Amino acid sequence: MNVELIDSMGSDLTVVNAARVSFGKKKVKFSKADERLINYLAKHNHWTPFGHCSLQFHMKAPVFVARQLGKHQVGLVWNEISRRYVDDVPECYRPENWRGRAEDKKQGSSEDDIVWERWLEYEELCKTLVGAYKRMMDNGICPEQARMILPQSMMTEWYWSGTLMAFARVCNLRCKEDVQKETRDLCWKLNSLVENIFPVSWKALRKD
Repeated sequence: MNVELIDSMGSDLTVVNAARVSFGKKKVKFSKADERLINYLAKHNHWTPFGHCSLQFHMKAPVFVARQLGKHQVGLVWNEISRRYVDDVPECYRPENWRGRAEDKKQGSSEDDIVWERWLEYEELCKTLVGAYKRMMDNGICPEQARMILPQSMMTEWYWSGTLMAFARVCNLRCKEDVQKETRDLCWKLNSLVENIFPVSWKALRKD
């Protein structure tokens, strides 16, 4: 899994100037007073100044992670690779370990690893499905139908763009401990990239 920052627009000063334009003011240098203003805006949910900053990422993750993140749509744009047009050999995700089922909730996992001696069963199943996918297309079946047999563990990639505020909402929800580990790990990678670009605003917006 990977998160790559492609582009960004704005800075902490952009947020400040978007807020101060109401009074016809514009700053050219960031100050402590501006930091206090950003903290005030975040604390009182004045989110529009944060909407003037934006980011674009190239994401790579298994399908089951992408589908969780794809639920976030407000302030975000998503363009994903399509198996209607791409027919190279798919890559399947290999987890570092297998986690036990949580006993106290209907979804999620426990912190205990399962010693499963049938790793090869998972890997062979992925190979079987990928092989069948390739054979279907070799026999003339169109990619948009052949893709139906590919597993949720297949890796996918997408461009994800949106406002600073929108990505803060994503991380505030998806970096929590009760989120699926794979999704949480990916969002923490995104978090690390954003905090380097908008350090003051990101610290004010993030709620761990």
